[in-house]
Amino acid sequence: MTSLPEEVLHALCPMHAVLSPTGHIVQAGPTLHKLSGRRLENARFLEVFEIYRPRAVTDMAGLRAAQGRKLHLRLRDGVRTALKGVVVGTGGGGAVVNLSFGIAVVDAVRDYALTSTDFAPTDLAIEMLYLVEAKSAAMDASRSLNTRLQGAMVAAEERAFTDTLTGLRNRRALDTVLDRISRQGRAYALMHLDLDFFKAVNDTYGHAAGDHVLRHAARIMLEESRKDDTVARVGGDEFMIVFANLTRMPRIAEIAGRMIERIERPVDWGTTKCRISTSIGIAISEGEGLSPTEIMDRADTALYASKRAGRAQFRFYGSDVADAPAALRGAE
Repeated sequence: MTSLPEEVLHALCPMHAVLSPTGHIVQAGPTLHKLSGRRLENARFLEVFEIYRPRAVTDMAGLRAAQGRKLHLRLRDGVRTALKGVVVGTGGGGAVVNLSFGIAVVDAVRDYALTSTDFAPTDLAIEMLYLVEAKSAAMDASRSLNTRLQGAMVAAEERAFTDTLTGLRNRRALDTVLDRISRQGRAYALMHLDLDFFKAVNDTYGHAAGDHVLRHAARIMLEESRKDDTVARVGGDEFMIVFANLTRMPRIAEIAGRMIERIERPVDWGTTKCRISTSIGIAISEGEGLSPTEIMDRADTALYASKRAGRAQFRFYGSDVADAPAALRGAE
């Protein structure tokens, strides 16, 4: 058959088959066993493999006659991955067939779960496998990097639009929202809130207490507004809320009244209680073409009307109702 020891052929040609003169497999490499999923010894080579080029190879005589030619073949059972082969006679009518995958190596690695140990150390398929793995790793790294970059951009944008103390939107976010709503021609209400007596809390109990009160007031504003409304801190103790597509004065008055009532409740700070209130000015845009700056000026005017009237109340811009809170709470 062959004078080469079995372990040498296994190491150099892990996809070889040694054939007897009758075409039976006398010895097969470990990778060939892995492809077939069974022991190949004593099986007829041409019953295990189909040679589809050259078509004349249908028996052992034809196989020996194809010595030196490239064979195109595949397993008759299981995954029919394309294989390449070459046959060399051994004398006495026997032969050695050595197989490879050619350009189908990537599919074979996937189909048969092959690793580098299933190939000869000098097989160029090893280099191809490394290239495929490197490409896959590079693509994974690229996707991961893109995901991280997108996440970082979103996080950076979120930080740029967020007030760090309260977690509310900031003035930049407010301007962006108002500009978008204005360009879309949508109706909205703008509520401007200023915390009354906040300076006294800071002066009496310190800035930590003041920060606690600000966060408490911010939480109330979020709870009393809708999910899609924009609540923003625009100054030390000033806030603005944009109510998109909400212009009904009785509904807005109801929200303002609840905010005033809740913010007036004493806020615990250690063993003491901090007391503040809030004054509110409200301007409504019905999509009449006023700029966000003009609407903010109107809300600011209404806010100071509330403060002049005694604080802890709200006013609508342009309203000539003497007691706006009482009148509007009862209107529906």
